[in-house]
Amino acid sequence: MRSLIVNADDLGWTAGVNRGIAEAHRNGMVTSTSLLANGAAFEDGVKTACELPALGVGVHLNLSDGLPTSAPDQVKSLLNEKGEFAGGPENLFLRLSTKGLDTTEVEKEWDTQIAKVRASGIHPTHLDGHKHVQMLPGLFIIALRLAKRHNIEAVRVAHEASPLRTALTDGSNDASVVFKQGVQARGLKLLARDAHVLAERSGIVTTDYFCGIAQTGVMTKAGILRLLENLPEGTTELMCHPGYADDDLKKSPTRLQQSRQSELAILTDQEVRKTVAELGIRLINYEQIGVAGR
Repeated sequence: MRSLIVNADDLGWTAGVNRGIAEAHRNGMVTSTSLLANGAAFEDGVKTACELPALGVGVHLNLSDGLPTSAPDQVKSLLNEKGEFAGGPENLFLRLSTKGLDTTEVEKEWDTQIAKVRASGIHPTHLDGHKHVQMLPGLFIIALRLAKRHNIEAVRVAHEASPLRTALTDGSNDASVVFKQGVQARGLKLLARDAHVLAERSGIVTTDYFCGIAQTGVMTKAGILRLLENLPEGTTELMCHPGYADDDLKKSPTRLQQSRQSELAILTDQEVRKTVAELGIRLINYEQIGVAGR
């Protein structure tokens, strides 16, 4: 049985992103999403999720953008002089390496993020990380521990499968972007190469395969069709970022702008949806992963 989770990251970023994710679920192949507890449109994201009972909702653990959900004086090592999260994965990796990031504060902040999502009435189907932060050294085990604490059964392992990365690349993608992000994907594998083993030992479920890093922001319809044709047996997660480029998104610190609308068009494309059906691919979310092979 070939099962596919199509997870739309960044629910709660802006109302336009929320609207795009909802449309990609209602009229397309998105089955799952992950919610930013500190997102500017968090409340709208919760409302969106509650209106879509078949959409799996995870927590998008964040250390890179926006304000903390914890009291700032309790997570000082995570913040810059403005009291905001201080940078992307490269910066966080450097600070972890030099012990400039307190992992006890990471656990406190993530625990607060999960608690906020749960307090909104959502029981998360899984945990994943904004910009794959959960894959940094020492942080994956924290994500596993928090999953157990909050009775969350699954965690994303962002180990991009090379054959699937190749399938998603159709030649029309921006080659420099795909190459750079492909290097990042390989780096994530090295940083947490034992993630699947650690998850299994903890009794936490993961997918068999994962893809979408190298094509973030440059997804194409041809690439998605090729991915579907080459999907392996087992369970695969495809990460995506659909949405509408509203004014709030344009003002926010993300390079994913018009690409979100392009992805929305691909994920709701009739030929893509027809191909999923013809190939007998089962679209599921993380809540259904345990029975995907039945």
